[in-house]
Amino acid sequence: MKTNTEDIDQLIKETLTQEEAKFYDDLEEQNLLQMVSGIFSGKNSWIVIVMSIVQVLLFGLFIYCTIQFFKVEATNDLIKWGFLGTLCILGSSMLKLFSWMQMDKKAIIREMKRLELQVLSLSSKDSD
Repeated sequence: MKTNTEDIDQLIKETLTQEEAKFYDDLEEQNLLQMVSGIFSGKNSWIVIVMSIVQVLLFGLFIYCTIQFFKVEATNDLIKWGFLGTLCILGSSMLKLFSWMQMDKKAIIREMKRLELQVLSLSSKDSD
């Protein structure tokens, strides 16, 4: 199957202009580090940076709440620190989930662009 995919990629590159072929090469599948760094670029990079800072702060606050939870002995204090720790880890998890959804969205957009180029390439090949 891999050779079939490579054959299709080569066929597509032959029908594209040099600029389009370079763009097609940029749409290759990314590894995890490339996907993570990809969410920090673009129009909404500022909000991802702010959310990452808030996520680290929430996790730090969770660690603090956990330490306080094991230091206190009164039931009311245990409930208070346990509840605050739970809220902090939930908030941190939600922000992490949002970041993963952004990475998935960018991967889907990249694949859609690859499909558009493939359709364009095959349609121009048929018209020749």
